[in-house]
Amino acid sequence: MILTKVLKDCVTGINGDDYDVGRVLWLAFGLGFLLFTAYGVWHDVHFDLSSFGINAGAILGGGGAGIGMKSKTEPDA
Repeated sequence: MILTKVLKDCVTGINGDDYDVGRVLWLAFGLGFLLFTAYGVWHDVHFDLSSFGINAGAILGGGGAGIGMKSKTEPDA
């Protein structure tokens, strides 16, 4: 129960009801990074962490900029 509340708070805006695309992408890339790394270690497959990290960082940086710009338009909680 506590985990679902924490996860929902991580991916929703200030009011806690509206999901934010940037935050959902952050969560998806973070989980993807962990899963691809674990798969690569477990199955001895080469996974290029630097390429994944650079591309994910660019997308997440854009998402962070979007959240920053959007924060002025969100209602007060």
